[in-house]
Amino acid sequence: MGAAFRGSARSRHPPIEMKTYVATPQNRQRDWYVVDAQGRTLGRLATQIADALRGKRKPEYTPHCDTGDFVVVVNAAKIEVTGNKLNDKLYHRHSGYPGGLRSRTLGEMLERRPEEVIRKAVKGMLPRNRLARQQLRKLKVYAGPEHPHEAQKPQQMKVDS
Repeated sequence: MGAAFRGSARSRHPPIEMKTYVATPQNRQRDWYVVDAQGRTLGRLATQIADALRGKRKPEYTPHCDTGDFVVVVNAAKIEVTGNKLNDKLYHRHSGYPGGLRSRTLGEMLERRPEEVIRKAVKGMLPRNRLARQQLRKLKVYAGPEHPHEAQKPQQMKVDS
């Protein structure tokens, strides 16, 4: 009874060949986008920036190639968060020595280094590999409204609320 299935109609046809598009450094296009972080929620903004850095907003997205765009974030000091995260959310760092753990709240980080808050949020949404470190270098964050990338003619990035 098993011999009847051996010569079925499906096995007589040759396999269908499909072409898969793979982006290469030669055929990728890198755009520059500027994002105003004033009044935006930190996590929602970080996910959309991470997608733009990886290239997921483009039809030629390839997971193992860097096809993403450059993103310039301005007004990082005016980012907003929900709930009581300004006092409850902690950022830890360790010197490597015993007792070398230092912690700061989100409110303290926004006062001292607001650029680092957005950079760390975006970094947490990228994969942990060499490609993600390369993509994170395309993120430029500034606390105020000015940035030195006017020569690249950045476009305003459409960010969902």
